Amino acid sequence: MPRTTAPDPATTPDPAAGPAPLTPDDLADLHRTVLDWYGTHARDLPWRHADCSPWGVLVSEVMLQQTPVSRVLPRWREWVERWPTPAALAAEAPGEAVRAWDRLGYPRRALRLHAAATAITAEHGGQVPDDHAALLALPGIGAYTAAAVAAFAFRRRHAVVDTNVRRVHARAVSGAAEPAPALTAAETRLAVQLLPDDPGTAARWSVGVMELGALVCTARAPRCPACPLLDRCAWVVAGRPPHAGPARRAQRWAGTDRQVRGRLLAVLRQAHGPVSGAELAAAWSTDPAQRERCLDGLVADGLVEPLPDGTFTLPRS
Repeated sequence: MPRTTAPDPATTPDPAAGPAPLTPDDLADLHRTVLDWYGTHARDLPWRHADCSPWGVLVSEVMLQQTPVSRVLPRWREWVERWPTPAALAAEAPGEAVRAWDRLGYPRRALRLHAAATAITAEHGGQVPDDHAALLALPGIGAYTAAAVAAFAFRRRHAVVDTNVRRVHARAVSGAAEPAPALTAAETRLAVQLLPDDPGTAARWSVGVMELGALVCTARAPRCPACPLLDRCAWVVAGRPPHAGPARRAQRWAGTDRQVRGRLLAVLRQAHGPVSGAELAAAWSTDPAQRERCLDGLVADGLVEPLPDGTFTLPRS
C-alpha cells in the first residue's frame, strides 16, 4: 500500500545532519554485499590480473583518468608491450610517449608517465616503489594515483577515491544524489572509515565500489534495480531526492581549444620529423589567433618543442 500519511518529523532523518554512523554489523554487511557483487560482476581487465606488474597498474591508473575503459584498453596493451618496464620508457624521448598516447586525450598525462618512469629508473632501481610516500613523491603522481597503485599493485590499505567511488558513497551512505563538485575532507574521512581493516580486503573493496559506480550507480542513469545496495541505499530510502547543487554542464568539444590542440598534436604525431608552421596552420585555418594561442600553450606545457629553424617537433628531451 502506498504511504498516505506525512512522515513523522521526530523520526525522519535530517539531511543537513549528515548520514547516521554505520554500526560494525552494518559495515560488515556493506563490505560483504559489495565484495560478493564484485566477485560475480567484475570486468576481466588485464591490469586486474594477478600477473600484472606494478608498472602495468601505474600505467592503467594514469590512462584511466577521465577516460573510459573501452578507449584505454588498446592503448594500454600497446604501451606495456612496447615499454614493459619503466626503464624501457625512460630510454626513449618523451615525445615518443606523446606519440603513443594517440587520441586518449589530456596528453600531458603521457609526459607525466615518462617523467615518473625516468624517476623510477634513476631513484628506485627501475622498480615501482611500494611505499605510498615514495609513490606520491614521483613527478606527476598525485594523491589518487599514489593511493590506487599502493592498493591495487601492492595491497596496501589506502582509500582510493575516484568519481565513481564518491558517487556510490554519496548515494548509498550519505543519501545525496551527487557528490560535491570537488573532493572534500568529509568525503575522504568517510572513505577511510568505510575501508575494511585487512589491507587486501580493503584493496578489493575499493575496486569493487569503483566498479559498482562505473557499471550500476552511474551518474546520469543509475540502474537502481540491479544494485546490490538497493534495500540499504540512503538515497533510495530518502526517496531519491534530486541534486541540490548547480547542474553540471556537458563539455562541448567542437571549436574548443582542446579540439585545436588535438589537431596540432595529431599532425606532429603522424610526422616522421619536424613539421613546418604552414603544416600546422593547415590543421586549423578557421581561427589563426586561436591556433597560435593553442600552439603557444602546447609549447608551454612541454608537449611541443620549437626548433631554431622555425619548425616544430614532439619533445626530444
